[in-house]
Amino acid sequence: MSDTSTTAPEPEPFRVPDTDLDDLASTLAKTMTEVRQHGVILDRLGSEPPPLSPAPTDAEPAAEAAGSAQADGPTSVFILALGGEAYATELTALTAWVNYLLLPVYGREISTTRPWCAQWHEHPEAVARLHALWLAWQQFTDAEAGLSGPSTWHRDHLDQTLVHLRAPDGPFAACTTSPIRPNHRVLATPAPEQMGLAA
Repeated sequence: MSDTSTTAPEPEPFRVPDTDLDDLASTLAKTMTEVRQHGVILDRLGSEPPPLSPAPTDAEPAAEAAGSAQADGPTSVFILALGGEAYATELTALTAWVNYLLLPVYGREISTTRPWCAQWHEHPEAVARLHALWLAWQQFTDAEAGLSGPSTWHRDHLDQTLVHLRAPDGPFAACTTSPIRPNHRVLATPAPEQMGLAA
């Protein structure tokens, strides 16, 4: 018996032309950004408190009430519905998105007609609007959103958010626009009595 083992030839090494390296680098950067976003989403989902359920009534046993609460899942991913550690985690992720994507691309010059506050995270309206914008960005830049997803995000979400946030009478109206003399002030909101909501 002769030992006739055949070995397959080694595959040729894969070489990327120099002209394609820029495309490869941008594709890698995009992939890494998406992986980070997915990590943030997973962290957010893992840190959300369990939803509160109403107290069971005589007609609804406690076991059934607990089962229905688990089936419903989280009540909201919106930052204003979160509290404590979940809110802090979400605000940290939102801040990274605002500082490293939104402002470098869409920041534009600050002026009295287009104010911005470096301490935007202390303005509740700004936090709410920016978080809603970020959630929409995650949805409309996903591959499942289709090729027109980013355009829809710009038209329906980004443009409207920036108009409201950076309006002369928006949440940053009382903040100084001069970078050498920064001033930050959160405007007071009407008390419930003034809005006719008093009981």
